[in-house]
Amino acid sequence: MSIDYDPATAYAGKTVLITGGAGAIGSNLTRAVARVAERVIVLDNLVASPRWNVPSLPNVMFVEGDILDEVKIKRVFFERPHIVFHLAAFFANQNSVDHPENDLMVNGMGTLRLMEYSVLQGIERFVYASSGCSIYGSAAPLPLKEEFMSMHLSTPYQITKMLGELYANFFWHHHELPVVKTRFFNSYGPGEVPGQYRNVIPNFIYWAMKGLPLPITGTGEETRDFTFVGDIVNGLMRAGVLESAIGQEFNLASGRETRIKDLAETINAATGNKAGIRWASRRKWDTKSRLRASVERANTLIGYEPNTRFEDGLEQTLRWFRDNWDRIDAAAAFGPGVSSAVREMTVEQDGQEA
Repeated sequence: MSIDYDPATAYAGKTVLITGGAGAIGSNLTRAVARVAERVIVLDNLVASPRWNVPSLPNVMFVEGDILDEVKIKRVFFERPHIVFHLAAFFANQNSVDHPENDLMVNGMGTLRLMEYSVLQGIERFVYASSGCSIYGSAAPLPLKEEFMSMHLSTPYQITKMLGELYANFFWHHHELPVVKTRFFNSYGPGEVPGQYRNVIPNFIYWAMKGLPLPITGTGEETRDFTFVGDIVNGLMRAGVLESAIGQEFNLASGRETRIKDLAETINAATGNKAGIRWASRRKWDTKSRLRASVERANTLIGYEPNTRFEDGLEQTLRWFRDNWDRIDAAAAFGPGVSSAVREMTVEQDGQEA
């Protein structure tokens, strides 16, 4: 559906705050917004992403800090942002199982504080990054549509991401904070450094470039809705300014399924990795055998159209890995005190869900 939208006009003169701006989605969003907005303020504690991932641009200000640190929150709101993109989170499923209290504090209290300050500041738009795996549970029919909601969730991450949506509803109805809830599905693309709790695609690429077998948890027949980061950024920017998005929730996805086994074989072929794949038991919380989202509501509300072919997006991601290999290899976080080769062979990648 065609929606009248000109980012250069819509973001002209705006100051935009992006929490989690060092991450894969956040860094790409920062770069895109900086092209059209007056200023971009990035708040990130650099726990999950390196400093070099933040675009170094004249109109981008970086503040290193946590969304639980009220001093840092006051610092970024002192810059009087008009629009807030809240992407910072305690990511993701397995990490939240291992550290549920940290997950609750960051994804619960951190989100609440940002909304409170946004009300005080009179923010024009608050865009909340939710997660498709956090709302629909394991019993939802495909394609996943926004009107379906499950209370049978499998991880603290899923619970606190839903909590953020519920807080968004409260602040919209009670405080009239103009909120938008965007639900991501299996984002991939340039900017995501591999690691113990990261998504499956960067981990697969990293292991393949190391010449190691790619671990598949399950049968390999499982599918996920892999969405290129550029398409998500386009959807977020539309959500940040279009009036039709206010108070709504919608999926930002590709609307297509890819088998995990096919993904592994494609990456091995693209990297020349001869080590193949290895099988691992499915994690207890990993209850979904298939994922495919409907993007009909996002298309109707904001004109969202995921245009990137999976093969093209994967090639862009591989190119980013090759161009930045030394920095990526140094930053890959698979846990202290364990040799990289052993950790690479034993860690179970997170992100078939996230």
